[in-house]
Amino acid sequence: MTFDVTIPVLNEAATLDRQVRILYEFLKTNFPEKGQWRIVIADNGSTDRTPQIAQELTATLPEVAFVKVPEKGVGLALKTSWAQSQADVVGYMDLDMATDLPHFLEAYQAIAQKGFDVVYATRLHARSQVLGRTLKREIASRVFNLLLKLYLGVGFSDGMCGFKFLKRAAYQKLHEAGARNNGWFFSTELLTVAEWLGLNIYELPVKWTDDAASSKVQVVPLAKRYWRDMKALKALKGA
Repeated sequence: MTFDVTIPVLNEAATLDRQVRILYEFLKTNFPEKGQWRIVIADNGSTDRTPQIAQELTATLPEVAFVKVPEKGVGLALKTSWAQSQADVVGYMDLDMATDLPHFLEAYQAIAQKGFDVVYATRLHARSQVLGRTLKREIASRVFNLLLKLYLGVGFSDGMCGFKFLKRAAYQKLHEAGARNNGWFFSTELLTVAEWLGLNIYELPVKWTDDAASSKVQVVPLAKRYWRDMKALKALKGA
């Protein structure tokens, strides 16, 4: 089963080369079959040397591809990448690789061997291990996920973790059913719509290490956008 791992990036010149090469070596070691996988760097509006570094990586590593999206938006970057994919499985992880890479093997097995449609990492499972997270971010995450349960009626535990994989055929269904947000909420939208459609979802407890120093997330502005996006998605369901 072929797969594309998309990494959405915005002004990541300082770490892009190192992190992509770490992921590349991990995948090459665990999936040695030629042509089985790609790493897709999806740039969404960088103004530093990120695009140039990405193109240098594609020139030296044949399994690495580059997608340029001129506008900012994680959701837009992922949708653009996945729309161009021919792989059986698509998904994404954050460049900081906060989720330990060995969990990717579990995610792949859940889809390729166990038949799940969607796999998502959760930091809020009893078996998850979260390192280095501030109390402020922990509280914000738990409040947000509680709102999702109460307002959208979903059952998944962690809608915001940047580590999700799904069958490309399932993505087409999710997109048609309303998973279309251009921003961070797209990640949550995928799970919400997947639940509404009754898709087979696998919850993956993970070891997750917070990289607060490099995070671009601003809790209050993000919370306001998420609340607006939640209301829009709920209205779509009721339409």
